[in-house]
Amino acid sequence: MNSSNFVKKVIHRTSSYWKYSIFTLIFSIFCNISWGQGYWQQRVEYEMDIDFDVKTHQFSGNQTLKYYNNSPDTLYDVFYHLYFNAFQPNSMMDVRNRSLPDPSPKISDKILNLDSSEIGYHKISSLSQDGKPLDYLVEGTVLEVKLAYPIPPKTSAVFKMEFQSQVPLQIRRSGRNSAEGIDYSMSQWYPKMAEYDTRGWHTTPYVNREFYAPWGDFNVSITIDKNYILGGTGIIKNPEAVGYGYAPENPSYESVEKLTWKFEANNVHDFVWAADRDYVHEIRKAENGFDVHFLYQKQEDAEMWSKAIDYTMKAFPYIQENFGEYPYPQFSVIQGGDGGMEYPMATLITSGRSLSSLVSVIIHELMHQWYYGILANNESYSAWMDEGFTEYAEMYTKAFIYDSKGRDHEFFNPVASAYVSYIMWAKTGMEEPMSTHADHFVTNNAYVVAAYTKGKVTLQQLKYIIGKENVDEGLLKYYDEWKFKHPWPEDFFSVIEKQSGITLDWYHDYWINSTHAIDYEIHEVTPSSKVSSKVVLKRLQRMPMPIDLWVTTKNGDRQLYYIPLGIMRGEKPNDFAVERTILPDWAWTHPEYTLEIDIPFNKIKKIEIDASGWMADIDRKNNVFPRED
Repeated sequence: MNSSNFVKKVIHRTSSYWKYSIFTLIFSIFCNISWGQGYWQQRVEYEMDIDFDVKTHQFSGNQTLKYYNNSPDTLYDVFYHLYFNAFQPNSMMDVRNRSLPDPSPKISDKILNLDSSEIGYHKISSLSQDGKPLDYLVEGTVLEVKLAYPIPPKTSAVFKMEFQSQVPLQIRRSGRNSAEGIDYSMSQWYPKMAEYDTRGWHTTPYVNREFYAPWGDFNVSITIDKNYILGGTGIIKNPEAVGYGYAPENPSYESVEKLTWKFEANNVHDFVWAADRDYVHEIRKAENGFDVHFLYQKQEDAEMWSKAIDYTMKAFPYIQENFGEYPYPQFSVIQGGDGGMEYPMATLITSGRSLSSLVSVIIHELMHQWYYGILANNESYSAWMDEGFTEYAEMYTKAFIYDSKGRDHEFFNPVASAYVSYIMWAKTGMEEPMSTHADHFVTNNAYVVAAYTKGKVTLQQLKYIIGKENVDEGLLKYYDEWKFKHPWPEDFFSVIEKQSGITLDWYHDYWINSTHAIDYEIHEVTPSSKVSSKVVLKRLQRMPMPIDLWVTTKNGDRQLYYIPLGIMRGEKPNDFAVERTILPDWAWTHPEYTLEIDIPFNKIKKIEIDASGWMADIDRKNNVFPRED
């Protein structure tokens, strides 16, 4: 090429670049002006075909991903998660777990001791954007991709990828050859586009927990040895072709080595599947028409599984009435994994447990279809919205299916044991804020308490603050308003505030973002006159709360004195069949509050702060007068 032609080509390319850049800038500005800052979320459409080799535990994959940029931002990079890369010696998951003072026994040093045939990996063979090859960099479990062309707002791009993967030994969620003999538990098994939202890209490495991804549709074809039975997210599109995998009578099956299972799942944010040669497959029909599939191994506890299935089917009507309607055509309970783990439209659950334990884990993972599957918050930053809400709903659901005798009691609290666990941990001084990133807790125990224990107390304690009906109705409104979206804590509290008419930013700040504890005491009770008594209350810890003060007279009568917290800007309804007196607000700045009650001192049998036990006071002994030491 001569020099003059070279210069002309450079000028042309430079001119084209600036024209494109100016167009992109103008387009972006227009979208920001016209679109505003309303809610938006990205969208993905996956087409995946994999060919699985059960001898080597490896598979080759082709992925076509159409990515919709619904944001007001122009994107210049994208990121994929490569979860299987965590299962390699000296990975972040390996080192982090071995560095913790309380490492997970499920992991311990198992990753460190994997050999080359036992590790997991994703190797990218090729990647293109709209036909243009892309440059990329693998950093542990994250694939960093520099785009060939920017993706302006309200446009899309098509990414094509070829990859090779190896399934690790079963250690954490994913893997092969589990302790129970399940051949393949295929979770987090494919290169998965990271989420981009109003807070930017979420490229959390796979250290231990949790997951967050864009909503979209999946069409997945899995070609595997014909002797395997599969279950997973979505529905099987070609049941006749695979005979559901159960020794098909069609003679044509004898002439093939492999079958291709075709799955389809719409409006989900992940895809899981499992495969085993010994699955028993049962299908039940839920009341509103969707199918519930159960896949478990042929084993001695098959009778226990049958009983657990009965309890599961009994749970669906209650769950849908109290937490929202299940929106998909199918749900699958699949034996696999390393405990219990939720995925859209499916769950992996281990067996080898008692009936009550099996029922508990099934109900827990089932409730995750609501709190994770349908309300897809960012678990990394707000695991309590996922695990905590799930545990709360699980406890109420189990009380229903077991027909708990205490359900009609005015102080019914199926999560009471969580209060005990939370208080014990809070007193150790090792508690961390619930808003801590899931991978950054100093101890595993701190994460468990924050996400699960204190998480479920969050909702039960809200009943104390805003009333039972407001919480129940608020949860349904939260579901209706935020299903198939990505709610953050502020979104949940906004719904609850509108439902109750009570301001709750203080509750979020103290309970979620700090470890400030609650401790109130009845400091003093003295005669005020012949017909009244003076009561002095004190707040001993930093977190303020409204106060229900219960007074029982010696003849058995009960009265309720309600002291709203000033920064609530309202009062909760009276949930109890007891006359209630509303007193002036208690300002959070004041550690002491004095009130008069129209009951003679000599007629008082008992005075108690929060007789319901719904307030997570860390020292309930000083809540009672006379003191019950």
